[in-house]
Amino acid sequence: MNVISEKLINLDIVAHSKQEAVNKLGSLLRDSGRLNDFDAYINNVIEREKLATTGIGFGIAIPHGKTDAVNVVSVAIGRLVEPLEWNSLDGEKVQMIFLLAVPEKSKGDEHLRILSELSRKLIHKDFRERLFQAENSSEVISLIGETLNKTLEAVI
Repeated sequence: MNVISEKLINLDIVAHSKQEAVNKLGSLLRDSGRLNDFDAYINNVIEREKLATTGIGFGIAIPHGKTDAVNVVSVAIGRLVEPLEWNSLDGEKVQMIFLLAVPEKSKGDEHLRILSELSRKLIHKDFRERLFQAENSSEVISLIGETLNKTLEAVI
């Protein structure tokens, strides 16, 4: 199973809080059979968020949860219709969210590898602009899906 699929992407999220945005993206994970306990996963993500912001800057947040509530390593991607306050490192509001889901018992540190690969791509302004302007899920997959899916293959 790939880390990301078109079913895990929503480019028109309406949310008025971090919690609401995480819930909506978490629903994509749940509906795709990637979670075995939606509430436990969401609580794990929110608790992690309280430790330190996952708003990395550039209008991007990468909230994540590592818990037994996750069946398979996955990334849900969402673009917000209206940017949200996320306490980002650069003080900017967030418009694009990458929600990571990693089983507690997974080998190694897949979430760190995925975070690293995402960060390596997201530091490039032209790449971020293409993501922000993507018109559909397949465009997002063509931009980032191959990178994420290869990252997971490398650690299995």
